[in-house]
Amino acid sequence: MKSQKRTNHWLRNIFMVLVLASAGLMLAGSGSKNFEITKHLDIFSTLFRELVVNYVDDINVSEVMRTGIDEMLESLDPYTNFISEAEIEDARFMTTGQYGGIGARVQQRGNQIMITEPYEGFPAHKAGLRPGDIILEINNQSTQGRTDAEVRTLLQGQPGTSLNMLIDREGEEMLKSIEREVIRIANIPHHAMLDETTAYIKLTGFTRRASREVRDAFLELSEDNPVEAVILDLRGNGGGLLHEAVNITNLFVDKDNLIVHTRGRLEDRTSTHRTLNDPLDTEIPLVILVDRASASASEIVAGAIQDYDRGVILGHRTFGKGLVQNVLPLSYNTQLKVTVAEYFIPSGRGIQAINYAERRSDGSVYKIADSLKVAFETRSGRVVYDGGGIDPDVEVERPERSAVTRALQRDFMIFDYANQFTKLHDSIPEPKDFHITNDIYDDFKRFISQQDFSYETETERLLRRLKNASESELYFNAMDAEIDRLIEIVDKEKERDLITFRSEIEQILREEIVSRYYYRQGRVIVSLDDDPDVDRALQLLSDREAYEVILAGVK
Repeated sequence: MKSQKRTNHWLRNIFMVLVLASAGLMLAGSGSKNFEITKHLDIFSTLFRELVVNYVDDINVSEVMRTGIDEMLESLDPYTNFISEAEIEDARFMTTGQYGGIGARVQQRGNQIMITEPYEGFPAHKAGLRPGDIILEINNQSTQGRTDAEVRTLLQGQPGTSLNMLIDREGEEMLKSIEREVIRIANIPHHAMLDETTAYIKLTGFTRRASREVRDAFLELSEDNPVEAVILDLRGNGGGLLHEAVNITNLFVDKDNLIVHTRGRLEDRTSTHRTLNDPLDTEIPLVILVDRASASASEIVAGAIQDYDRGVILGHRTFGKGLVQNVLPLSYNTQLKVTVAEYFIPSGRGIQAINYAERRSDGSVYKIADSLKVAFETRSGRVVYDGGGIDPDVEVERPERSAVTRALQRDFMIFDYANQFTKLHDSIPEPKDFHITNDIYDDFKRFISQQDFSYETETERLLRRLKNASESELYFNAMDAEIDRLIEIVDKEKERDLITFRSEIEQILREEIVSRYYYRQGRVIVSLDDDPDVDRALQLLSDREAYEVILAGVK
């Protein structure tokens, strides 16, 4: 009875909110659009009330409402999202680079939630949490059945507040008391000289201060080194604040140049963003590294640099996200992140790759075909195209990782071995000096042989399909022995996969082990040792004539 009274009380409150919203809209105008909004709000509020009151089973009103909101926004685009009060910290992190919490990355592993990375110097690290620790409870609330996003919400909170975590470390349960702090994640995990004259800056985000961090990194390297070229690494950078992208571009492009123009349905969503400051350097050779995960603000920087022929874009075609979002406050400390405009870079081209405004009959969206893309020109007359991200000036092919390597990562085999290695070794040399020796790799192979590890190659999948097809088409008797012989050959080759693909496995293993001792920075440092994009960039920057030919658009 009390539960029903609470439900009715909650329903009356939400009904009144909807009614007041409807009344406000009616007062704002009498146009057909306002009438449609008022009409459907009225339908929705009455439907929702009758559903919760009359449905045969008790309904969780919050969950049903959230489902309705999410499904409604799902019909628009992936970037228009409802942000509940519990998710505010995640939203704040996307713009400020900081949040209240313990400073650790968590990930779902089966039906458990595991710590994969405690951030150096933050509460999780100071409390002794380690990669591989399983979170059982947070403040007496079980994590069983929860997603990693739900667990992150439990971990976050006001700085200065405490939480108790019950963890499982290799079968031993431990209780950890941790005080939350302001967690600030730097946009630049690593910057260094790659050789005597080439500066490297890895940028992973576009939160507040990103442009200042890039500026400071450049100046710091320039103080002690004769910097004659710069590599700005935007690979894996999904974007962030638009004005930070403008300011970063401004470091290498003259004052009062157009960087991005936004165009929305409402007049106040249409704006022009130009460089406002004096640049650091407009002549130094510049290479921007991008990949398929470089999106949004990363694409503004790469696209503007390309449009002004200021530097060479190298790597892979970028993601193709040319939409602008604003965060709008809603009632009860919730927010709406809504797509309000599309942006266009200096040449006039848009880079949005998917048209969410038009959908097929099944609800799927259209990816813009190459044949429909429009040609534009850079400042020097080079031809560039819209509608598909940023095409690099120099494309670098990366071989696809082998089936065994992908399986080792998927099943956390490399991750688990790194944890075991850390238990047996208190320290290792500096990242650049640490290498996987034959003894370490042999130990890794023994570790794998003791695990329940298996995987299927593409060849095995094709042979299985061939066997099934031969059975259904009555060729089985004639082909069975031959197919089995091929399967035996594949099995024997798989036994040697850890040797055949040692170089790529070794690189990932080295990064994982180094990250246990030197964290994010160590992982980046090691990754640069076997990086075809970086190698190609260094090669290009050492050949100034080839660099200038690309920017001049000479075939």
